[in-house]
Amino acid sequence: MPSPRLLVIEGNTAASRAEHLAAGGAIASEGYADLLRGLLPGVLVDICCPADAEATLPQPSGLEAYDGVAITGSSLHVYEWGPPVARQVELVRAVFAARIPVFGSCWGLQVLTVAAGGSVRANQRGRELGFGRRIRLTPAGRDHPMYHGKADPFDAMTVHLDEVETLAPGTIVLASNAMSQVQSAEIPRLLAWGTQYHPEYPLREVAVIVRRTGKKLVDEGFFMDESDLERYSAELDALDRAPTKALAWRHGTDAAVLDKGMRVKEIANWIAHQVLPTRSRRGRQ
Repeated sequence: MPSPRLLVIEGNTAASRAEHLAAGGAIASEGYADLLRGLLPGVLVDICCPADAEATLPQPSGLEAYDGVAITGSSLHVYEWGPPVARQVELVRAVFAARIPVFGSCWGLQVLTVAAGGSVRANQRGRELGFGRRIRLTPAGRDHPMYHGKADPFDAMTVHLDEVETLAPGTIVLASNAMSQVQSAEIPRLLAWGTQYHPEYPLREVAVIVRRTGKKLVDEGFFMDESDLERYSAELDALDRAPTKALAWRHGTDAAVLDKGMRVKEIANWIAHQVLPTRSRRGRQ
């Protein structure tokens, strides 16, 4: 029997990927693919970039080869409709039609929502940056397999300006916090799970995003000045390399973020409770 096979949909354009790479970050889809390989040894992971006009995308018949699909974050805004967004939405609709389990992080949740009939808007509370604080499970979330082994409430790595505005039909909200009523959700009829935060991100990726965004974050009041911003991003880098009690205390964070096994629990649970059971039902054991 062939090895499990997953597809990662890269949400960013080629220009955005190049900018992030030049700032010292990892391309989102490549980081996601590496995480999936670590969580499911022996898995084959393909990457596609539908935001790129010249990209070769899986045809609907070719999607049948995949046991699961993961969608990265993105600097795009789904309500600023255009070809880079439309191609992603259409690809996700094809994934739905093929009955393949799908997991979306941040932008991924937003694309899932729009592809399934919901809507997304700019978050009226502003940007959520660094740590999504006190994310609480809803009654449905407390018993949901996405959160097996996860604390309640918990913090998570996050960076987003947008949020789900209107739920797609059949959506079940699994977690919320003061910044976003939809911090995670499931659309059972479409085998879709998603989080508004980034369980796949190590702290160093958020540090890169902070540095890339730069003065805009000062203008939004997150930092007093650019040197304050640089100190913050440097401390996230230090926490990523070797967490210390002093830095963890200063940033008010704990094992939910600092312990990789806890941080990525949602994706590990997706593999265990969605990808592998669906693969088994298809006779691919």
